[in-house]
Amino acid sequence: MDYFLTDAQKAIRDITRKIAIEKVVPARAELDEKEEFPHEIMKFLAQADLFGLYIPEEYGGFGGGSTELVLAVEELSAACLGVSTTFAANALAAYPILLFGSEEQKKRYLSYISSGKKLAAFGLTEPGAGSDAAAIQTTAKKEGENYILNGTKQWITNGGEADIYTIIAITDKTKGSRGASAFIVEKGTPGFGFGKKEKKMGIRASSTRELVFENCPVSKENLLSKEGMGFIIAMRTLDISRVGIGAQGIGLAQGALDEAVKYARQRYQFGKPIISFQAIQHMLADMAIMTEAARALVYSTARLIDSGTKEYSKESAMTKVFASDVAMKVTTDAVQIFGGYGYMREYPAEKMMRDAKILQIYEGTNQIQRNIIGQALIKEAAGKK
Repeated sequence: MDYFLTDAQKAIRDITRKIAIEKVVPARAELDEKEEFPHEIMKFLAQADLFGLYIPEEYGGFGGGSTELVLAVEELSAACLGVSTTFAANALAAYPILLFGSEEQKKRYLSYISSGKKLAAFGLTEPGAGSDAAAIQTTAKKEGENYILNGTKQWITNGGEADIYTIIAITDKTKGSRGASAFIVEKGTPGFGFGKKEKKMGIRASSTRELVFENCPVSKENLLSKEGMGFIIAMRTLDISRVGIGAQGIGLAQGALDEAVKYARQRYQFGKPIISFQAIQHMLADMAIMTEAARALVYSTARLIDSGTKEYSKESAMTKVFASDVAMKVTTDAVQIFGGYGYMREYPAEKMMRDAKILQIYEGTNQIQRNIIGQALIKEAAGKK
């Protein structure tokens, strides 16, 4: 389908696709097997000026928005979801600064992120606070010119590799979620350390670690917005970033579909390529239909976000749910088409299926997204009375 991309957007897609094909695809199996962080690939992406696609020009970025970021994430995800997660996590960490940071904070940190000179990470999830983000226990106590952070963040993408972290912590326990605040914390700050690198089912090229704060002093100048805004900052950030999960879903699905078509043309059974069998054709047709439908939803939601005309929490949740469910279904079907070979690491379908599962889990499980959609429908219905 023609989504009427601008020349600049087509250039972003084409540049990212070239890097994905030439740099990511040849390395993805080894990165996955060794659980190795893709430092060299991140350098190529930085050299191509892709880290600042959604960041305004005054902070060193391209000046685009969600649509431009979606196009890049989609292409990287078609090659390797672990690499695309590493790349996209920078946006997840940058959005709190972009949306709520002071001019001084934006100038200080966004230029590093947009250039790719420093990676970033977002710290919300904790051992006892996953889907229930309001249950976070990490504290930030005001002492003079600093806030003293104590607590642990869990399963943080780019943990240990990133230099800039946006952290949600409780500044007033008596206020519940309204007592949460957001801070910018730099790697190397005394009292800020990291747990072991997690061993995961999929996205193994991506680094996932605990963040540990033990009497960690953070300057009051690094408070985002004001005290009590942490939960709002986190939810606004996730609303805008979930379209990126949708982009990962369609990229991964497209990558799996392409591999399945390629294999089905080459694999002979009963004297014919298996793509000549109607059963295989129907599977591929359904995979293509679902992928294109998900792409239409992702692109339209990204454009809705960029328009700034209305709230998009419901649409963002829909995008995340549908595209990630499609990715899980399409990659599973790709393994089926590959048959026994699909179960072997020699072929990419096995990795793609393992990678797909995380899309239904991180940045809010799909069950939580359905809650958000349901609540939005109830609110809309009440407004129509």
